[in-house]
Amino acid sequence: MDQDWTPVVLTKKKPTGSKPVSDEKAVTAARRDGNEVETMKKFNAGANKKSATTLNTAKLDAETDDLSLPKVSKSMADSIRDGRMAKKLTQKQLAQAINEQQSVIADYESGKGLPNGQVISKIEKALGIKIPRPPKAKKAAE
Repeated sequence: MDQDWTPVVLTKKKPTGSKPVSDEKAVTAARRDGNEVETMKKFNAGANKKSATTLNTAKLDAETDDLSLPKVSKSMADSIRDGRMAKKLTQKQLAQAINEQQSVIADYESGKGLPNGQVISKIEKALGIKIPRPPKAKKAAE
C-alpha cells in the first residue's frame, strides 16, 4: 500500500461578476477604460434635515427645571478654612492627611466643589470640627 504525500492546496473560488467599488480612483479608472459605471445614492445621504417637532421634543423644550448641581455653601467653605487655619495646616497638608487631591480642598474652600459626604466626613475627622452640612433637598412628587 502506497501513500500519496503530495500536498493538497485548497483555494477559494474567485467571485464572479463585478463587486461594488467605492474607491474614487477605481471609479475614475473604470470611466477612463470606457466601462459602465453605476452610481447609487444612499438613502437620505447628505440630507441633514431636522425632523418635525414631536411630543417628546416639545416636552423637553417646555422643561424649566433647574438642573444645576449643588455647590459647597459659604458657611461650609468658611468652616473648613477656619478649621484648617486653626490646626496650622496648608491645603496640601490637609489633602495628604485625608488622602485627597489638593485641588479638592481648594475647591471646597472657594465654594466651587460639589459636596461629597465621604470627603466632608474625612475633613471633619482630620480637623476635629463639625462642618455645617446643607439640608437635604426633598424630592418633588411627580
